[in-house]
Amino acid sequence: MPQFAQVLPPNTPQEVVTVFELTLKGGITMIPMVLLSVVALYIFLERVFSIRKATRNPQSFMKRVKALVLEGNIAAAKELCVKTKTPIARMIEKGLHRLGSPLKNIETSIEYVGKIEVYRLERGLPMLATIASAAPMLGFLGTVIGMIQAFMAIAQHEGAVSPQLLSSGIYVAMITTVAGLIVGILTNIGYNYLVAQVQKVIHNMEYTAMDFMDLLQEP
Repeated sequence: MPQFAQVLPPNTPQEVVTVFELTLKGGITMIPMVLLSVVALYIFLERVFSIRKATRNPQSFMKRVKALVLEGNIAAAKELCVKTKTPIARMIEKGLHRLGSPLKNIETSIEYVGKIEVYRLERGLPMLATIASAAPMLGFLGTVIGMIQAFMAIAQHEGAVSPQLLSSGIYVAMITTVAGLIVGILTNIGYNYLVAQVQKVIHNMEYTAMDFMDLLQEP
């Protein structure tokens, strides 16, 4: 007689697996994967807030500085820079402290402060780049471990191999691969976004420095 596949009734409840349960089934490599994702998220959010603070209305700031310098009120201009607390303000403050020196020395001092500020803006970005490249490799390591577990289960089992016997190893292999790709892709997107934002800040810093030097050369 012909055999027919058993069809479940339409109202048969199906087991729902949560993300947490999948994470637990991913094996030991999921522990560093979770840690990497937490570190990446912290760095991303911390850098986003820091970069936003660094881009606070530089045009309005420079207008006020220009007005104070043209009035000869250098002390008020320095005080404004101290209160503003942005990379651009710290660069201009350094230039104001060097007033009276040759223009070349003032420009060199501003450039030196600018390099320090760029270094501060890029803090944490190398770690993000490392996580973006390491997470997929860690997922691949979990895949290899899962396949080894599956083959070991086959070697140690006598008789026919059932799907349940291989399920644990396959879970580890698939889950860690997916987790590594997700963490790597999202971290890479966040890294590129932050790099683009830092470049905008650097452009504003360079433009403001040139504007300040032009102000000092005015009669």
